[in-house]
Amino acid sequence: MASSQHSRPFHWHVAELEDRHFQIHGRTLFFMVVLILVTLIFALIFVYARWVCSFRRHAPSPTSHALPDSQPRGLDAAFINALPVTMFSLEEATQSECCICLGVFEDGEKVKVLPPCKHSYHPECVDRWLSTESSCPLCRASLRVEPEPEQLQVIVTQ
Repeated sequence: MASSQHSRPFHWHVAELEDRHFQIHGRTLFFMVVLILVTLIFALIFVYARWVCSFRRHAPSPTSHALPDSQPRGLDAAFINALPVTMFSLEEATQSECCICLGVFEDGEKVKVLPPCKHSYHPECVDRWLSTESSCPLCRASLRVEPEPEQLQVIVTQ
């Protein structure tokens, strides 16, 4: 008897598989669609933000093109060599170290003084700096000598 029960074939019927617990009603379907759309919108915003950030990171800055073409950054060697060199004195000093190399000035050591701001540096340090920059390394005062504007003469004839 037991063998006759096991030998009976099993038939699948679609009607037997229907279950009312798996039905999706209108409200549930609406919330699922809204949830999927919100997730999709956030994902698109995230991808767009990453794309914009990577584009800006690799894009050249507008000032990087303007500076080299407008004027050279460093000073010429003749101007750098013409800057005054003095002997450092502890009694007269307003600063005690070179802010480029952070070395302490020794009494009697040669220092180069920048005229606009009176800051002192080791000559080799400031010469190297001024070959690429045209300002004081400490206060950024410009050392570039601006040419005097030409005077315009107006001749009035009667």
